[in-house]
Amino acid sequence: MAEKSRIEELSSAIRYHRELYYNHSAPEISDADFDKLWDELKTLDPDNSVLHEVGPEPLPGTVKVEHIFPMRSLDKGTTDDDITHFVTQSTFGGQQYLAQPKLDGSALSLEYVAGNLHRAATRGSGERGEDVTLNAKLIANIPLRLNVPADCHVRGEVVMPLAVFEEKYRTVSPNPRNLCSGALRQKHGDGKADAADLVFCAYDVKFVNERPSAVNDSELLSWLQKAGIEPAPWTIFKSDKPQLEMIEHTKEWSEKRSDFAYEIDGIVFKLDNLQQRENLGMTAHHPRWALAWKFPPEEATSVLLSVDWQTGRTGNVTPVARIAPQSVGGVTVENTTLHNPGEITRLGIKIGDKILIVRRGDVIPKIEQSLGRAKQEDLLERNHADGTSFSHELPMEQEIEIPNICPSCGYDLVTEGAFLKCYNMLCDARTSRSILYWCRALEMDGIGEKLVEQLLDEGMISSISGLYELTETQLTSLERMGKKSAQNVLSELSRTKQMTLGKFIHALGISGIGPELATLFAGHVKTLDGMIDWVDHAHASLGDELYGPETNEIGKPYKMNQALRILCEHDGIGEKVAIQVRDGLEQRRKLIQELSHHLILDEEPVITSTGKFDGMTFCITGTLSQPRKAIQLMVKGAGGKVVGSISAKLDVLIAGENAGSKLAKAETLGITIWDEDALSQALNSQTQSNETEKLPETKDAKPSQKSLLDF
Repeated sequence: MAEKSRIEELSSAIRYHRELYYNHSAPEISDADFDKLWDELKTLDPDNSVLHEVGPEPLPGTVKVEHIFPMRSLDKGTTDDDITHFVTQSTFGGQQYLAQPKLDGSALSLEYVAGNLHRAATRGSGERGEDVTLNAKLIANIPLRLNVPADCHVRGEVVMPLAVFEEKYRTVSPNPRNLCSGALRQKHGDGKADAADLVFCAYDVKFVNERPSAVNDSELLSWLQKAGIEPAPWTIFKSDKPQLEMIEHTKEWSEKRSDFAYEIDGIVFKLDNLQQRENLGMTAHHPRWALAWKFPPEEATSVLLSVDWQTGRTGNVTPVARIAPQSVGGVTVENTTLHNPGEITRLGIKIGDKILIVRRGDVIPKIEQSLGRAKQEDLLERNHADGTSFSHELPMEQEIEIPNICPSCGYDLVTEGAFLKCYNMLCDARTSRSILYWCRALEMDGIGEKLVEQLLDEGMISSISGLYELTETQLTSLERMGKKSAQNVLSELSRTKQMTLGKFIHALGISGIGPELATLFAGHVKTLDGMIDWVDHAHASLGDELYGPETNEIGKPYKMNQALRILCEHDGIGEKVAIQVRDGLEQRRKLIQELSHHLILDEEPVITSTGKFDGMTFCITGTLSQPRKAIQLMVKGAGGKVVGSISAKLDVLIAGENAGSKLAKAETLGITIWDEDALSQALNSQTQSNETEKLPETKDAKPSQKSLLDF
């Protein structure tokens, strides 16, 4: 139970901090602390959907841009071992790598049509960003016309030279990164920084039609230079053990980091060969062929002044530490989360303690440990983020009081392991945040926190479904709500009365269920009725009629009912996630029924995977010329799944010499059989359309058997 609560808290925290980071330029925790949350969730629940999301949807009130080529996050690393694993495991077989400094600014995509700048867009959620063309045109080194008439999308980072920051903006913002984001997204030139003070450094280019002839990505970086866009500096590694040179490269950059013209927080390593990248493919969250390695931490001290408690959308009640302002690497922090009562116990921290705060990334530090009772002089010579002087008396030493009732609704709290939960589904904090989550997930303009609070306070709504029953008369009766604004709100609500089932499930705000998993699940159940039917079947216990078969073909009892088992056959869904989906939908059954009277839900469109072997299952048998581990890495690197036994669900058997019984069984079942040459041909064939892709020659198989053409 405690583990389940921790998973819910981690997934909720990751979404919350991504929203602050990407859309508000106001992070509360460091990159490293975010990475620790990420890594812990990955350890506890590797299939959790939040791990497959890139970032939050862009804020309402802006022009949205769909990225033709999604702007993915990168896999992260902090140690030498992470680099070694990346070279020898994640990109097994790679021979040449390139590195670029990981610039700490704001990601930007430039779209050129026939060589002319057509549009510039922020990364946003990775799938959709904001149009910032007018501001991007003010950046001096972004050409309005390329030297070649190409149709392409150039990706890069907008940064501010540190010399400019120190000269003009040191008193305006704690770091250049926030200024970059604000300057790009300002609407009327009213931001804190001038876009003309920014610089664009490219790191990637995608072509709409045919790309220039190139074997390696480094050749495309050279192409960008000739086209008139300067990439971030790059270094190429090519040797029998490139990981050794790459590790040495991180040490060199760690020493010269402070002398670089821009803020950087690490090094990005990428497999250079474009065809090998194509073979490796992508996960839902990141490309398999790149690694973002980050620099080690920085430390400072502060004083814990007080602790407040807040109730989140999922009912988790979390402590927020108020500390004496402390600048670490240009970032001033005064508030930071303590995560849960268990963290308070682990730290042994008290009000009035001197505390160690650690900054492992380049955003906001976290409390690492208590250093004992603070002194009044520990509060001296401190300034707020806006530069004003800080003054505060040292608080009396006292234990941090753990609440028994919800700070929002007064409902009794339940302790689950290290965590506190409010289970009152009518809790004001939970209700308002669930409604806001719905509106933001569906990108409704004009429906923000203030309006939702007004509607709840006036009793006009009590849940999400109430939004769709609002009238113009009700809305215009609210303070500062004119007729035009009311009509805009109703127009947005009307626009969201039809959506895909996957978007509907995501917007319900089920803990741990993000857009990727919601889309996958929607494709599984097809319709709203199918979803409700699945929930009923997913609750079946052993002996119930809806349980399904109780044993497998060899008589071994099943641990779960058929509905849960079949859902778990999908990549990215394990038992914990399946139960989360079931329980989250059950808790919202009444709300779902209410919403069904207002909405039209379409079936989820089929989405094609990107990895060459995505969705395919392989088995390996017999004596092979390469170690079996190497063959497994090739298959997994291209998105395939490797299993140890033969069944009718298997797609391909890779057979070497003396294959034996597995080969005989595969032939009986009509399974596609490849030798090593066929595997190599499949991996190295140039990407073609599904209609023209030539498959390796295989032994006879049943016509119904899946092949690469089916994926």
